[in-house]
Amino acid sequence: MARILITDDAAFMRMQLKDILTKLGHEVVGEAENGHVSVSKYQELRPDLVTMDITMPEMNGIEALKEIKKINSSAKVIMCSAMGQQALVLEAIKEGAKDFVVKPFSPERIQESIEKVL
Repeated sequence: MARILITDDAAFMRMQLKDILTKLGHEVVGEAENGHVSVSKYQELRPDLVTMDITMPEMNGIEALKEIKKINSSAKVIMCSAMGQQALVLEAIKEGAKDFVVKPFSPERIQESIEKVL
């Protein structure tokens, strides 16, 4: 069981992901609607894993990933992206993201990604 922080600007996406993660037996310790909130919640909660949307207002997922990596260089972050964001996904992997999942989410793919990362 992992302690997970979910980051996505869309509330329904956070809800969907939380539902999948909870059913898979993980604990969702926090939710963030943008990169700024994600970074501060990461500092506060120290989760085992962060799911990070790429495209968000205020601070995007790649900027937030960089900030989280400054806090903890071994932080485990899985990027979540829509189709057609390959360039951003590649940049995120280069910046230290451990994996990426394409929306819409399938529980099987989420589980596979978590097992791979942890």
